[in-house]
Amino acid sequence: MGTALSFDGILSGQARQLAPALAELRHELHRHPEVGLNLPLTQAAVLRALEGLGLEIRTGTDLSSVTAVLRGGAPGPAVLLRADMDALPVTEETDLEFASQIPGVMQACGHDLHTTMLVGAARLLASHRAELAGDIVFMFQPGEEGHDGAAKMIAEGVLDAAGQRVSSAYGMHVQANTFPLGVFSTRPGTLMAATDTLHVTIRGAGGHGSTPHLSRDPISVAAELVGNLQTLVTRRFNVFDPIVISVGAFHAGTAANIIPGHATFDATVRTFSMAAQDRIRSESVQLCERVAAGFGLEAEAVYTDGYPVTINDADRANFAAEVASDVFGTERYQPLAFPRAGGEDFSRVLAEVPGCYLMLGACPEPDYVHAPSNHSARAQFSDTVLPDGALLLAQLAVRSLRRDAAQIDGADAQALTSDRAGDRTSDRT
Repeated sequence: MGTALSFDGILSGQARQLAPALAELRHELHRHPEVGLNLPLTQAAVLRALEGLGLEIRTGTDLSSVTAVLRGGAPGPAVLLRADMDALPVTEETDLEFASQIPGVMQACGHDLHTTMLVGAARLLASHRAELAGDIVFMFQPGEEGHDGAAKMIAEGVLDAAGQRVSSAYGMHVQANTFPLGVFSTRPGTLMAATDTLHVTIRGAGGHGSTPHLSRDPISVAAELVGNLQTLVTRRFNVFDPIVISVGAFHAGTAANIIPGHATFDATVRTFSMAAQDRIRSESVQLCERVAAGFGLEAEAVYTDGYPVTINDADRANFAAEVASDVFGTERYQPLAFPRAGGEDFSRVLAEVPGCYLMLGACPEPDYVHAPSNHSARAQFSDTVLPDGALLLAQLAVRSLRRDAAQIDGADAQALTSDRAGDRTSDRT
């Protein structure tokens, strides 16, 4: 136990020493943001930052990902740490010295911090590889913002990059206006929602606005459906397994006195369980079709699945909470009472292997509640969380390797005992 505590203390001191270098890397990434799956500048910056660490590195084929494997000094399980890297198509409106130099693109969700913290974790762990029993996979992922980069990295083998399937996976997301600066948070079970889309086209018969009875007005039916979808949520679904439907785009017509031939709208659909997702997938389409038919119009409703529900393994979530509280003190950990309606493609990883996704307060303003949110053109995140985020990721990896190895050994021993008991029973028969 003394050795473990000494090792943990060394990591903490080294993380503080990394602070200037981590801030410099974060600023570089923030100045040169890139959107989507092709992030050549970001990929190159990550590869430079990992040079000399003795990692086994490979880059993606269909996306500019970086997968790096750290081999420990002794055999053991493999643990995955993940950071997303992509930016958003947002024109930055901050006065930061290191503000985006790319017109119309901004690291508005804090992925520059995620990438930097994972680089920091790699540097901390690489300097202690001889003390590790097992391997660590570092997953630097493009395309989280709607491009499903996690699914593509999984298809390219990131979960098996160490030569064995990872036994646990961890990731972290900074928050601009949800938690106080430096406070970590998570919860067991459902953490974030599934993020699907409903696209509806109402086809009627256009005509003159002065004689609506001679037309079949698609706008009035589409407007009816916008309200009816809210009624569907409140009257057909359990309030304790909630659904959020928000219409974000509505298009119809060209002039005030012309009834158009069609109207369209798009809605985001957020669900927190697979059961609710399955039901709303079919019932929302049926509602649109049947209401339109009742008015003598035709509705084409297309439901498109997005990211699935982000579900933390309860055991790993409780473990992550314990690690955060132990490393930083109980005042730096705040349990998340309710799931969040945002979505995450780290859900793809958590659907394959047990793990946990955490949140970290990173707002530089004391009045964080009223600060601009993630995705805002004015969102800001503090560099001060970089060493702490790197340290927590490193500690999760170190302690998870120990923990997973013990659980694997225990399961093997239990299986061996069961096999022997079976052999004895066979002998008696």
